[in-house]
Amino acid sequence: MSIAKVLLTDDEKPFVETMIKRLEKRDLEMAAAYNGQDALDRLSEDSTIEVVILDIKMPVMGGMAALKEIKSKYPLVEVIMLTGHATVETGIEGMKMGAFDYLMKPCDMDQLLAKVEEAAQRKRKHEQKIMDARLKEITLRKP
Repeated sequence: MSIAKVLLTDDEKPFVETMIKRLEKRDLEMAAAYNGQDALDRLSEDSTIEVVILDIKMPVMGGMAALKEIKSKYPLVEVIMLTGHATVETGIEGMKMGAFDYLMKPCDMDQLLAKVEEAAQRKRKHEQKIMDARLKEITLRKP
C-alpha cells in the first residue's frame, strides 16, 4: 500500500515529471496537474487523492485561488504549498486559508515526504472522526 495518494500541481512540466518519478519510488501514488483548474478537475474525478502539492505561481488559476477552491469543495484534502517565489507572507496567507504547510523550491525530498505523510495522516484522522460521529448518531437513533 502506498503512503498516500498525492496530486502534484505545477505549471513546469519537466519539474512535475521528475518529481513524480522520484516520489513514486518512495511509495507515493502520484497524479499530475499543470494549473489550479486542472487540479480541481482531477480532484472531482478522483476521490482517493489525499494530499495536493500546489505551486503558488501558475497561469490559468494560481495556487492561492486553487487553494481557496480546494478547501471550499474538498475540505478534508490537505494542501502543501510549494513555491520558488514564496515570501513568508505568502506562506502565512496560505496557512490562514487552510494549507497544511508550505515549502520553498527546491525542497528537500525527505522533508517533502515527511510533510506528505503527516498531511495524509491528518486527513485520515479527520475522516475517521466523521465516520465515528456518524456511527454514533446511527446507533443512538431510536427505532
